[in-house]
Amino acid sequence: MSTPSPKKDTPPENTHKDEQVLDTTLRPVTWNDYIGQEQIKSNLHILLSAATERNQAPEHLLFYGPPGLGKTTLAHLIAKEMNAQMKSTSGPAIEKVGDLASILTNLSPGDILFIDEIHRLNKLIEEILYPAMETGTLDIIIGKGPSARTIQLDLPPFTLIAATTRISLLSSPLRSRFSGGTFRLEFYTDEEIARIVKRSADILGIAMPSEAAEKIAGRSRKTPRTANYLLKRCRDFAQVRKNSLNGEVVSGALELLAIDELGLNAGDRAILDTLITKFGGGPVGLKTIAAAISEEESTIEEVHEPYLLQLGLIDRTPRGRIATEKAYRHLGHNMPEGTQNSLL
Repeated sequence: MSTPSPKKDTPPENTHKDEQVLDTTLRPVTWNDYIGQEQIKSNLHILLSAATERNQAPEHLLFYGPPGLGKTTLAHLIAKEMNAQMKSTSGPAIEKVGDLASILTNLSPGDILFIDEIHRLNKLIEEILYPAMETGTLDIIIGKGPSARTIQLDLPPFTLIAATTRISLLSSPLRSRFSGGTFRLEFYTDEEIARIVKRSADILGIAMPSEAAEKIAGRSRKTPRTANYLLKRCRDFAQVRKNSLNGEVVSGALELLAIDELGLNAGDRAILDTLITKFGGGPVGLKTIAAAISEEESTIEEVHEPYLLQLGLIDRTPRGRIATEKAYRHLGHNMPEGTQNSLL
């Protein structure tokens, strides 16, 4: 008789789903809850108020900026402000012209269509979107060859809200059709992030001293999504250690996550350490850095470098990347005399 194999420990199937529900719970549901981006909020208030007074759908809007700054949240708030239904999709999810046609023809008057990562939309599909945005019509070609014919469908008034992290990849004709405005979301200040952390802690039922909120804010890379992630991990740490969430516990949790006081993670520090200790501060090419730390070039360029550049820890020069004096100080290295001048 064969003995039954032992059961493997597997995480609950709904763990990821629960995390997504939690992220949705932390999302602001009113304009007063949405902290930061004051200039964008002021512009949207005027645009939406004017559209409401005219009893019209707002004009099409484009939000762009780094991930985690609140582009999707703004779309949800606009839908709620206009008391409209929002249909959500993403650029990669629309694979065929028929997919887009199905979405557009199922919209009701006043609906909002939200397309995330619109820069990944297929160019052929993008051209079908032009007349839909500009004249409210959808041109569909039926058949092939000499027997092909075009059918023009009238669409109900709707608002397209698009979000992208790579606005440079959008074609000029598509960008020009966002007549309501194109808005760039800015990074948040530490004070704004601390307020966001306090609000999220209240929703999660966590007592959050100001000191703890400020520690999380200082290491959140000026991004609300990162701040909420760190808050949840600090909550887990405090729960397992049977402690209240104070500044000391937050420091312990962030140390375990290998996130330092500037918000740098292990990958960020590996880049700086490689520049300084292996290549004398640079200049070094991207391929060389990627090979030295066994990381993909695109990951370094798109994930790590933007924040390092923002903090002034590295510089890009025609000859390659160099570590700045601030990077030397942060890692506890002494910068050799005259090094910076020789690197430029």
